[in-house]
Amino acid sequence: MHLVSYFVVLDDTSDRLLLVAHRKAGLWLPTGGHVEPAEDPWTTVVRECQEELGIEAIASPLTGESPFFLTVTETRGPGVHTDVSLWYLLAADADTITFYDEGEFSAIRWLTPDQVLAESDDVLDPHMHRFTRKLQRARAARSPCP
Repeated sequence: MHLVSYFVVLDDTSDRLLLVAHRKAGLWLPTGGHVEPAEDPWTTVVRECQEELGIEAIASPLTGESPFFLTVTETRGPGVHTDVSLWYLLAADADTITFYDEGEFSAIRWLTPDQVLAESDDVLDPHMHRFTRKLQRARAARSPCP
């Protein structure tokens, strides 16, 4: 069993989420990585964000530096194991992400929440739809009513 810090990057202005095509898993996932021994999970987010996307981790105002979502998943691909994943939400402008770790990811995509929900479960992290629906509810609750 491994502890993982996932981070979903949200461009709030264009209402798009960043997903990466993970080479080993063969799925579109949020970015993130395993928490090192004695490492704080938020520190993992900061480290992995720099390594995988080349940007500073900026916590979303919606969640701050606290996890937004928790999952337990059996991984796919070589070295099958169980990941206990803390999902964080980061804020970034899509135009600022010009690099990604091509050793780990074959591509990146920016998708609106509706586009994420339209994707088949077979190509996404198995919890991505549930995360996206929770994010939509949280953002709707934060917005003032007209």
